[in-house]
Amino acid sequence: MLHLLPEAQRDCERVSRRGLLQLGTLGALGISLPQLIAAKQAAAGSGGSARDVNCILVWTQGGTSHHDTFDPKPNAPLSVRGEFNVIDTAVPGVQFTEIVPNMARELHRFAVLRSWNPQNGSHGVADQYVMSGRRFNAAVQYPTYGSVVSWFKGFRSALPPFVQLGTSIDRRFGGGSSGVLGSEHNAFEMTADPNAKDFNVRDISLPSGVDLDRLSRRQQMLASIDSLQRQAELQPAAFEALDEHCKAAINMITAPETKRAFEIEQETDELRDRYGRHKFGQSCLLARRLIENGVRFVTVTDGGWDTHSNNFKSLKESRLPPVDQALPTLLADLEDRGLLDSTLVVWLTDFGRTPNINSASGRDHWASAGFAIMAGAGVPGGAILGATDDEGGKPTRDEYTSEDIAVTVYEKLGMPHDLIAQAPDGRPVRLIEGHPIKEWM
Repeated sequence: MLHLLPEAQRDCERVSRRGLLQLGTLGALGISLPQLIAAKQAAAGSGGSARDVNCILVWTQGGTSHHDTFDPKPNAPLSVRGEFNVIDTAVPGVQFTEIVPNMARELHRFAVLRSWNPQNGSHGVADQYVMSGRRFNAAVQYPTYGSVVSWFKGFRSALPPFVQLGTSIDRRFGGGSSGVLGSEHNAFEMTADPNAKDFNVRDISLPSGVDLDRLSRRQQMLASIDSLQRQAELQPAAFEALDEHCKAAINMITAPETKRAFEIEQETDELRDRYGRHKFGQSCLLARRLIENGVRFVTVTDGGWDTHSNNFKSLKESRLPPVDQALPTLLADLEDRGLLDSTLVVWLTDFGRTPNINSASGRDHWASAGFAIMAGAGVPGGAILGATDDEGGKPTRDEYTSEDIAVTVYEKLGMPHDLIAQAPDGRPVRLIEGHPIKEWM
């Protein structure tokens, strides 16, 4: 069900007749989009005019180990270095662990930050902090990257500016949400598995038995009822806005780019196999299709990375193989299509993991060191930035924080450093603080 401007559906004493009818009619139209379609109107007033660089963010929820991936410590004691051997990468002198062979071979396409200081070791807070670049504040809910892009840049096509694939985000402290920008800038959240044989996306298709002609008749019926009710409404401006939002929703489900973006079966079997016939791989492929068809920001989520126990078994057998297959393929595919220069690809996670392995063959939360990966949009491929100490416990040079990553993302997307939004109570809220990662600019 689509809920837009709910306050306009009632006054202090009653629900308006149009409100009751509107709720039923929208359901009959087959529309149950989130409030983000209101962003089309909100964006018009934001004054955004930035260069057209888009972004795909990979979020591995739980905290991906930096020791066991991109910052191995082969000379450390076994209790620190763990079970994995190291392998050479495409960059001489740089080694990754043996369980990311494709990432090692394709290092020339992306850059690794080894000196990220998460400054936090708590789930929930991480989802909010890392994906907004603003430290958690109970009084101000800072918006996630995609919501800021939606607010500042607005629609590029009939598709929403911000789409999230999967649900692996901890929402307890507002992680991955629009915060002070308003719910119209939340992500269009897709829960379906694009690797499923019967893959189907809710909210973008007409319901069974409703064709475009029938949809048109229902629109005409609603318009007739509107004309009877318009003079009696107490908030005509609010209903004018609601009408625009309904038009945007209908435009989305009838626009050819919407259907085209989600027709992942149109890709060749060879390319789908290269991405990997698993949820993560096909999500990365779908993210590319969404960017091609007008989405500005796509977050691909993947859960299960909180490896307090069986860290090595989990990483080797289930968590890393899909990412190691799909992410290098995504970068190569974007480059082949001439899209990598205009698409920033970012891999972020909650925090790092402890240098010392615990008694359950796992690693616990670590708030002082971790990694981040960027590619595209002018990020220098093959760059290894920063270093940690002999145990991977803390950065020893070129230390950067989540605030700095955020500034870098926004600058790559052509957005200013001094973005200020207005909270619902009228307070100005600065959305960005920090310094860009100068080596990647």
